[in-house]
Amino acid sequence: MEGEAVSGAQLIAQALRAQVRARGGDRQPAGRDSVQRNIEYMFGIVGIPVTEIAIAAQAVGIKYVGMRNEQAACYAASAVGYLTGRPLIVIGGSSDRNQETMGAFQEFPQVEAGRLYNKLSVRPSSLEVIPAVIEKAVRTSMYGRPGSCYIDIPGDFVNLQVNKSSVKYVECCLPPPISMAEHSAVSKAASVIALSKQPLLIVGKGAAYSHAENNIRKLVELCGLPFLPTPMAKGVVPDNHPNCVAAARSMALQHADVIILLGARLNWILHFGLPPRYRQDVKVIQIDICAEELGNNVMPAATLLGDINAVTQQLLEEFSKRSWKYSLNSEWWKKLRGKIKNNEERSKELALQKSLPMNYYTVFHHIRELIPKDCILVSEGANTMDIGRTMLPNFYPRQRLDAGTFGTMGVGLGFAIAAAMVARDRTPGRRVICIEGDSAFGFSGMELETICRYNLPILIIVVNNNGIYTGLDANSWEEMLKFGDPATCVPPVSLLPNAHYEKIMSAFGGKGYFVKTPEELQNALKASVSDKQTPSLINVMIDPQSERKKQEFPWLTRSNL
Repeated sequence: MEGEAVSGAQLIAQALRAQVRARGGDRQPAGRDSVQRNIEYMFGIVGIPVTEIAIAAQAVGIKYVGMRNEQAACYAASAVGYLTGRPLIVIGGSSDRNQETMGAFQEFPQVEAGRLYNKLSVRPSSLEVIPAVIEKAVRTSMYGRPGSCYIDIPGDFVNLQVNKSSVKYVECCLPPPISMAEHSAVSKAASVIALSKQPLLIVGKGAAYSHAENNIRKLVELCGLPFLPTPMAKGVVPDNHPNCVAAARSMALQHADVIILLGARLNWILHFGLPPRYRQDVKVIQIDICAEELGNNVMPAATLLGDINAVTQQLLEEFSKRSWKYSLNSEWWKKLRGKIKNNEERSKELALQKSLPMNYYTVFHHIRELIPKDCILVSEGANTMDIGRTMLPNFYPRQRLDAGTFGTMGVGLGFAIAAAMVARDRTPGRRVICIEGDSAFGFSGMELETICRYNLPILIIVVNNNGIYTGLDANSWEEMLKFGDPATCVPPVSLLPNAHYEKIMSAFGGKGYFVKTPEELQNALKASVSDKQTPSLINVMIDPQSERKKQEFPWLTRSNL
């Protein structure tokens, strides 16, 4: 309306809300029509000068979730981006414009600093351009390889007002364009695969983000390929699929002669694609949305640049013409099946041990037996995350969230809060289960108050070994203290024995359980899973010296830290 005034906070909220498309309204490739590219959630901690922005966001229908730590807020928002297809937009308040260079409160070159970590880092030059800047940030975050964007808001912009008639309003950005690989590259890749003797398909997180699960499963079954998911790609093809070779991971990587990377990077998680973890002569086929990623660490035999789902469809069409299928009776398959059987038997033997305190495998065995198959699993920690990855199957895509490429500790509760918010709105009744080591829990433990404040029925399981990697039992701890100051005699990896983390949950109104035996664990799991209204935390005491059966990443052993 002519002459009507609007504040900077209102403009920000309205511009964010304007970046909304109704469900099914986006132009999506097959398998992605359920993605809702809306800005629905805002996570943060309010204070001068951003409190009014959160209030304005609520006024236009955006759900504001107040966190206890800014890191956890950012973790939560990034998890929503992964689950919904709306990557992270960070909005930060900065000092007033008329105080720049004067030593204003928390004055810092935020835009310049943000450029190191974001696809776009920008400060609107005026209130009038705020909608256009926000549209560009949202568009930039989704187009190409998805990534975060930062928008810097001067403190005096928040309550400053301007006439609506002078504002440069923009429509919602279009969905990301779907890029496809060159036909010649698809043909070359198919030829390399068809000549392979020991092929392996590696499914990465990019495939999960691309919603490529239907096409990838078709490709696996059409070509008879063994596949290995990276941690957050678990469930793109169900872990119980007969072609999944996750239980023979090391052998599959080391002996494959052709590896197809579907949205996975040859970084530390995949040992950089280099010997001795891989064959010297391995042929790598890279499929990625980011051109700069192609050829990193290993010269590929073929590169297919494009959207993972679209390129997988191209491969399907190519192989449907060739009528090629890898033999399920090959020597490669026999070796893989043998290794899978051997490793599963070793894990089962550890899981069924009756000795107390329990070990990791016993704990995960009972968790696996009692949690819902369609739950969203959040996991972080060292041994807790790595053993949990092998012991807890995922049957559906985008239902495992963990510490990811950076191995960042502290993400768990933020991720769990995000997943619970999304699940409540889109799949009511779906449980979120967050499994953490006791050290990892300590990074963001106060977010239990956030969970209880918003009444999110998250089940948190703290696998407590009294330390980082390993700890001390109560008797050893007491003996250690006899030597003097804990700061000089207690091992740096040790935490306080038998810490009652469950009481923190009880203090905020949730339910807490302290368990030491398989029977107590089973009872606590049954009670927590059946209660779909109340947050709960199960504090599971295990052997402080319990470790994984074999180090998956040798450079992460304690002797190398």
